[in-house]
Amino acid sequence: MSAAPAPAREAPAEVPIRDAATVVVLDRHAPAGPSVLMGQRGAAAVFMPSKYVFPGGAVDAGDADARLAADLAPDTAARLLAEPRPDAVPASPLALAAAALRELAEETGLLTGRPGPAPAGWDHYAGAGLAPDPSTLIYLFRAITPPGRPRRFDARFLLLDAERLHGDRHDFGNACDELSHLHWVPLAEAQALDLPFVTEVVLAELAEMVALAGSGPLTPPASVPFFDNRGPQPRFIRIG
Repeated sequence: MSAAPAPAREAPAEVPIRDAATVVVLDRHAPAGPSVLMGQRGAAAVFMPSKYVFPGGAVDAGDADARLAADLAPDTAARLLAEPRPDAVPASPLALAAAALRELAEETGLLTGRPGPAPAGWDHYAGAGLAPDPSTLIYLFRAITPPGRPRRFDARFLLLDAERLHGDRHDFGNACDELSHLHWVPLAEAQALDLPFVTEVVLAELAEMVALAGSGPLTPPASVPFFDNRGPQPRFIRIG
């Protein structure tokens, strides 16, 4: 008697894509040259273990209602709404900005804001008497994590000038333990770190922006690169 065929295995359910925001803090006047703030994820982390990354994380439900000190620049808000995913209700531009600044505060202890009431639960800002200010954030990059990964994010990378930080930008005493080895990395040296591929691309885009600006002000890019990996076939477009 022949053995019964083994039951077919069901394909694993695809991991849902979560909206996320990352903040790239740039110190253009650092002694070693233009530098960015980075930290290392833990070796036991499910997503990108041991990699050096910028502060950031998923959008929380409360971010949509967070009271901020100002609005985003209109062009930034409009671009953040572009290319919505048909499978999800898009996060609002202010929710993305709130997530970026909240994660920056939690993971590094660094704040940017104006005197005013802090959103509920934002203890770092409440302690400093500040309301978070997203008005100078520049939309730099967007990427969706490819299928097959343990976590998937639709991540928007927002650039913040370190001159907008409140207090000592080298004081990470109020940071949580999610990122270790927090430090300012010169752009010229960052590529030597153990980086995710997308982070390498973001650094290249940032280096080009800094070079184009010279000693003048940083301006938003003419278009925002978008690595769209929501489907089986990746695509690259520019938003703007």
